[in-house]
Amino acid sequence: MSQVSEATARYHKLIESEPYIDLAWAEALQARLRAEKLVSRPLSPVLRPHFLTTRDYAILGKAATTIFSAIDRAEQMILATPALLARMQLLPAERMLAAVEPGYSSQALAGLLDANLHNGSTHFVGHRVGAPSSVVYGDLLADIYFDAPPVKEFRKKHKLTKLGGTKALTAAILKAYKEFGGKNKKPSIAFVESRAPFQPADSSENALLAEALRSDGFQAEVASPEQLEYKNGQLRRGDMVIDIVYRCVRVQEFLVRFDLNHALVRAYKDRAVCMVNSFRSEVAAKRGMFDLLTDDSVTAKFPAIERKAIKEFIPWTRMVQAAKTTYKNHSVDLPDFVMKHRNKLVLKPNDDTSDQNTFRGAELDELGWEKALRQAMRSPYVVQEVAEPARAVFPLLQYGSLVMKEMQVEVHPHFFGGKIHGASSWLHVAGSSGFSTLSGLAPTFLLEAK
Repeated sequence: MSQVSEATARYHKLIESEPYIDLAWAEALQARLRAEKLVSRPLSPVLRPHFLTTRDYAILGKAATTIFSAIDRAEQMILATPALLARMQLLPAERMLAAVEPGYSSQALAGLLDANLHNGSTHFVGHRVGAPSSVVYGDLLADIYFDAPPVKEFRKKHKLTKLGGTKALTAAILKAYKEFGGKNKKPSIAFVESRAPFQPADSSENALLAEALRSDGFQAEVASPEQLEYKNGQLRRGDMVIDIVYRCVRVQEFLVRFDLNHALVRAYKDRAVCMVNSFRSEVAAKRGMFDLLTDDSVTAKFPAIERKAIKEFIPWTRMVQAAKTTYKNHSVDLPDFVMKHRNKLVLKPNDDTSDQNTFRGAELDELGWEKALRQAMRSPYVVQEVAEPARAVFPLLQYGSLVMKEMQVEVHPHFFGGKIHGASSWLHVAGSSGFSTLSGLAPTFLLEAK
């Protein structure tokens, strides 16, 4: 039995025995989550953390660091090569914004990878650049669960370590500002987001990060694009002069509502504000990035360590189009190949948006797959070879009862300022491709032998 399996079995036995079986501690845990404003997005009601061994975390961190280096290298090539930029299928306005220098190196960016850890193998099936997704929530969850009664009892025989990421994210923001040429020791920071009408103003992850920054003496606020003004060389939100914008709204979402004369765009072009998660970072955020990384003709001159990591950790990916391509050194007609191999393929939108579906070939019949492929041919999509997701049984609190349920687990290593700092774990109900209230974050701890 592996270290994680043994620890998980012991934890499950613990919470199914006295004094924890009455679940009073679990109800108190949920009350604490509400008190800490951790209810504005789906947070999985799991009753145990997700464990990573120190060895697995070290392997994950090394692999992720190498892949992010390759992404950075590919981004530079894309921006310098019109043919590669065209393959990314950006909108004209996205290309215009990507041409503007942000004032700091792309290694200062923040992002995360979607990792499947399964039977000793690691595959990165997606990546995100930008908003502090899961970082602040993950840290708060870890703090809360760490002191939950059964976890405290569990820690008497198993050493658990919190990973943390919020401080590293803050340091990366300030590092980018300093490289940009910012002079203020305590710069003012605006987290620019488009908030859903039903979302409480004080419970978004950005609001929690702004609150943490204010406690450290920074002026930090959450702002919507409509609240921004640009006058006399200053970007403002009301009386607040903004030094740093942390952009948490996607470019396509922004362009649907605003034009290139918006205050944020003009301030960014004039270098009047340091925008962390610059408009340029949107290039790296496209899923088409994995198309280029898994194309040997593009990466032929990459360092050997990066080419090896790409082959080992990133599944074969291509932009969907009527064209010839290569698969395992063989030339194939892409649409024909996609139709014939649906059981091992998945179709994903080029942009990680909520208004376009992901289609898994194994979950569709031939007619449904053909319909999905037609949709993917009409709008920017990628096709990717499926990487088997990790699965694990988690105890959950449902309607006041303890329920054991198999969940799919994605681990997201966080990347700030050129290094990996921590990771979060996202759970989905196994076998479910749609929305579920049981999907969400689980606290992530390193598991060490005592």
